[in-house]
Amino acid sequence: MAHIPRRTFLAAATSSLALANVTKQNVTVFHQPGRFGGWPANNGIWIWGNEILVGFMDGAFKQVTSGHAIDGTKPSYPRYARSRDGGQTWSIETPSYLTPEGTEREPTDGPGGFDFTHPDSAVTFRMVSSRTGFSRFYYSADRGRAWQGPYRIPTYGRTGIAARTDYLVNGKHDLMAFMTAHKENGREGRVFNVRTADGGKTWDFVSWIGPEPAGFSIMPASVRLSPTRLLTTLRCKDGPKHWIESWASDDDGRTWRRLAEIADTGGSVGNPPTLTTLADGRLALTYGYRSAPFGIRARLSSDQGLTWGAEIILRDDAGCWDLGYPRSVQRPDGKIVTIYYYNDHPDRERYIAATIWDPGPSR
Repeated sequence: MAHIPRRTFLAAATSSLALANVTKQNVTVFHQPGRFGGWPANNGIWIWGNEILVGFMDGAFKQVTSGHAIDGTKPSYPRYARSRDGGQTWSIETPSYLTPEGTEREPTDGPGGFDFTHPDSAVTFRMVSSRTGFSRFYYSADRGRAWQGPYRIPTYGRTGIAARTDYLVNGKHDLMAFMTAHKENGREGRVFNVRTADGGKTWDFVSWIGPEPAGFSIMPASVRLSPTRLLTTLRCKDGPKHWIESWASDDDGRTWRRLAEIADTGGSVGNPPTLTTLADGRLALTYGYRSAPFGIRARLSSDQGLTWGAEIILRDDAGCWDLGYPRSVQRPDGKIVTIYYYNDHPDRERYIAATIWDPGPSR
């Protein structure tokens, strides 16, 4: 397999200051005393005009000396934040699929027949745990107000499937989803794609994206560039190195070729990407950066991901590494809304925030 030579991160870092003054506004989405709001990338984002829906987790905050500042001995809950004014203000919702006790029901087999092209539809994929267990999906036809599910996702012979919400709608009952499976040694992870042609009743394995890594390759973010060409970006780790790399398919996801390393994500096992197709055809990549100065960054591509522009600093004012996992959408007025979890100090709550920013004109 022919690989395009890697681009160095040094060049990106030295040019990032040129775009550090991009027009932007920071907004608080969810911030409550004693709570940990986290991981939008796991839960999905959708936009209908100026109405935006994004998922996240709400847990108990706990001061720690290592790891995420969440109390694992207490329950955490999926939540949704909804904005009706393009991300300026937000309301918090409890998903309909939770029981009155706040738990999730055991998944059943999907009935099939879901219309993925319905203008108000949304699909979300959730995992039990990235280290153990399996995954499920849910469907909504009313912009996430009511959800059907959970429904099972096959295990494909693996000891665990870590599904986050990354999918492409191909037709009324045809959808391709991208997930992470345990490697042969039972550790995460290796990315693959699956497809349903019957509205979610059955899911067929399509392909692995790249060979099994020594470290991990997880948390894909994918876009369709043509009827046959796909692009996905992956969160990667090998030893102390953490980066985002891109892969392309020219046969609708059946085979893949590696393009390049396109972003450094800092320390603390790095951060996942989110990939957004803009109205003018450009691609926007956004991600968290987990080394000092901690924050949120972006890059733009004008040639379908073959090359990327200078790194854009959206924020660099966080108190520690425990941040990121963004998801981004573009508003009708052209501005991008990037939503992520954040912190102001290592010993203070983690919260959900948004940066509304202008990607400027296409060049």
